[in-house]
Amino acid sequence: SCVQQRIYILLTTPLCNLTNTRPYTHQTVNMVKYADIAKAPTDLLSDDYTSKVTLKCKKLAGDKTVTIETERASSGALSSKVGTKFSIGGFAVDKIQLKPKGDYALETSTSPMSGLKLTFKGGSGADVGVEYTTGSVFATGVLDAKDMSKISTSLCMGVGYGANVGGSLAYSTGKSAGISSYSVGGNYSSGPLFASLTTSKGQANLGLLYSVNSGLSLASTSVHSADSPLGDFTVGCAYKASIGDVKAKIGSDGVVSACVSKDVAPKVSVTVSGSVAGTDFSTFKYGLGVTM
Repeated sequence: SCVQQRIYILLTTPLCNLTNTRPYTHQTVNMVKYADIAKAPTDLLSDDYTSKVTLKCKKLAGDKTVTIETERASSGALSSKVGTKFSIGGFAVDKIQLKPKGDYALETSTSPMSGLKLTFKGGSGADVGVEYTTGSVFATGVLDAKDMSKISTSLCMGVGYGANVGGSLAYSTGKSAGISSYSVGGNYSSGPLFASLTTSKGQANLGLLYSVNSGLSLASTSVHSADSPLGDFTVGCAYKASIGDVKAKIGSDGVVSACVSKDVAPKVSVTVSGSVAGTDFSTFKYGLGVTM
């Protein structure tokens, strides 16, 4: 009958069509390493600030790029580091660098299968690591292969709606065997706002970043604990001006810092930085970096 047909249509029609709404779908999440969970505000408040005078030159040597980094000491003496990177088949030398005092830095990696990456960092130590990603999960593990004294691991997972949660753990071996450090935390981003919160050693670390517009961003980092509800903090901003990328910050210690970065020619950039403790200009420090 007509009534039976209407009941059949009602029972077999998806609910989303009856309510004229779309079915629920999970938002796409980005994988992030736990060590980088608070990266956005931290980078804005640390990158480009310097009190050193440096020159960084990149030069092609065949099909490889050689990087020479020279730093001037307060005495006027110059010291240089020479490095490069290359890959052979599926094996990558991400960094090999010779330093002034005869020591070196070596970083290598290889990916034997999709989602799996094996790493090695050598120099003063020898760390063997593994990174594994699947879906929205990013897991890491590092073993101190030189002294066999420490094992570190971390896990971070995207939970949707712009949020990531995770934690890290370090275990020491030998006479003082046991958990040496641990941390848990998460971050959240929505539109122009980014916030991160991590805990370690009985304190909470809060990071905030807000993009006012395409040319202006504000950031802050702060430390909180039961003994000190508001501990160390830093507040700063980044502004894209006609003279270059301008950044400024002030810390709870009263030190005011500023820097300007500008591309002065094709593949040539200059960064000028300065800091002073309050109004005591005898503490003024400057830095200059040239990259070409």
